[in-house]
Amino acid sequence: MTTRHIKEVDMTKIVSLAKRRGFVFPSSEIYGGIGSTWDYGPLGVELKRAVKEAWWRSMVYDRDDIVGLDSAIIQSPEVWIASGHAEGFTDPLVECPTCHKRYREDHLLEALGQPATATDIDLKCPDDGAQLSAPRLFNLMFETHVGPVQDTANKVWLRPETAQGIFINFDNVIVATRKKVPFGIAQIGKSFRNEITPGNFIFRTREFEQMEMEFFVKPGEEDEWYDYWIKTRFQWFLDLGVRAENLRTRPHDESELAHYAKGATDVEYLFPWGWSELEGIASRTDFDLSRHEEHSGKKLQYFDQEENEHYWPYVIEPALGADRAALAILVDAYDEESVGPEGGKEDIRVLLRFHPDIAPVQVAVLPLSRNDKLVPKAKEVHDTLRRLFRTQYDDAQSIGRRYRRQDEIGTPLCVTVDFETVETDDSVTIRNRDTMTQIRVPIADLADQVREQLRGMGSTRV
Repeated sequence: MTTRHIKEVDMTKIVSLAKRRGFVFPSSEIYGGIGSTWDYGPLGVELKRAVKEAWWRSMVYDRDDIVGLDSAIIQSPEVWIASGHAEGFTDPLVECPTCHKRYREDHLLEALGQPATATDIDLKCPDDGAQLSAPRLFNLMFETHVGPVQDTANKVWLRPETAQGIFINFDNVIVATRKKVPFGIAQIGKSFRNEITPGNFIFRTREFEQMEMEFFVKPGEEDEWYDYWIKTRFQWFLDLGVRAENLRTRPHDESELAHYAKGATDVEYLFPWGWSELEGIASRTDFDLSRHEEHSGKKLQYFDQEENEHYWPYVIEPALGADRAALAILVDAYDEESVGPEGGKEDIRVLLRFHPDIAPVQVAVLPLSRNDKLVPKAKEVHDTLRRLFRTQYDDAQSIGRRYRRQDEIGTPLCVTVDFETVETDDSVTIRNRDTMTQIRVPIADLADQVREQLRGMGSTRV
């Protein structure tokens, strides 16, 4: 038997598998869809949920210095005026005078191999070749109104990030938790950006889910914590099985930094289209708290009892999109290998090598057939395991097809109930996704054996 592993991942295969197996569906598909909007299917919602739970565990449950928050999507418009989003959250757009399509100027320059700050370059419409207009600024926030009347008095925006909800609750959290600097506030939630050029499947969408944490530190200690969080966040991906050769960190040039940022570094992943930002870690100074204090009139300084002084803490912000993380993990797990016999017709096995703590299904229970004796026993075994692991019961089609189906959705272990189980030994067979090896274990020991095998595949949570 020969084995080969895929070297390059084809994005069309990822999108096809995602729909076919119930990870991600085009939103509103029966009505023709809506651009760059996606629905997560039964397996996709479990994958993204597992990603979010792994992030929350690492940020909140496994630490004593970070607490959680869930702030509102619709906030006072003053929040976005104070933060600078109302004026400065813009993209430079150019427009075609004939087809009237708009494009981001920096994306067109990048496609030409030019820096995003380049000037005096004639840009042509990618569709019809017409000369594009001079760039104009376009605000990315979605505007809506509260109440029954649509006028400027009740205009609000859907939040473009979760971070500001943390900053405006800084004093509330201090009073409620009595946390001392350094400490952090973590949040997972939906954000909205009216991106003009979304794309690459779920990588860039107009509605997305963020996992952000603001870590408040004493001024003068921000560089140490900035380095700490870059290393910590990079390691998080490695711990979830993402291959090191597909990850890198990229510090931002000075020209890329926001006016308030002291530093910023991206954790980048090698997607099929190239290196792209996966997570950003920013050193934001005291910009946010000082701005909100100035605009609201409410004191947001921290009182350091040991030093007997008030100050605005500096902030280190790791910010990760749950959708991008799920996509990176899905792409990284995709593999194909030949399992055909020597000299015979090549048989390609498609599988997702998910880390067992992230896999949407950790254990599948399969009766050898839909025999009246096997099905009740298999369901009994499944009922026992489902209390301990993420499981799936599957009795459709042949056992070989079911193994392949479980491989393709990334299930680490399959448990097969056969005639020997019910007639002689009360034992079952455990099959390993990666090695395809099988072992026979008594049902009485099954949970412990499953736990041991998942740990052998890298799990730290079973």
